[in-house]
Amino acid sequence: MKVDELDRAIIRALVEDARATYAEIGNQVGLSAPAVKRRVDRLVATGAITGFSARVEPSALGWTTEAYVELYCRGKTSPAEIGAAAARHPEVVSACTVTGEADALLHIRATDVRHVERVIERIAAEPFVVRTKSSIVLSRLIS
Repeated sequence: MKVDELDRAIIRALVEDARATYAEIGNQVGLSAPAVKRRVDRLVATGAITGFSARVEPSALGWTTEAYVELYCRGKTSPAEIGAAAARHPEVVSACTVTGEADALLHIRATDVRHVERVIERIAAEPFVVRTKSSIVLSRLIS
């Protein structure tokens, strides 16, 4: 699907505030609320917008400790298999395959270091994981 400049402006407005009304977005982009709704419906139907979500402050959940965990996998483990395993652990907030020696990098949020350790133990128990290497975040310099 081709996304034009108005669609991009609508998407930017939704990324900024997914709870904005169609009228509010329309005021920003110069369209009526019904025109914005039609465009958003089309963007959803064509897959340009894949969903809407809430951003939660991790400390509200008590998840004040962060870690990055490198996964080293056995053989030809597929990215889909790694992703499916990572998704089974709610503390994994993002996962990606990477270049270099590691096969994947996981970002974990947890309540404390012991919680991080338990998560890493669960992830290391996945049948395709050969080893892990982790780093605890001390402070965020840029968010």
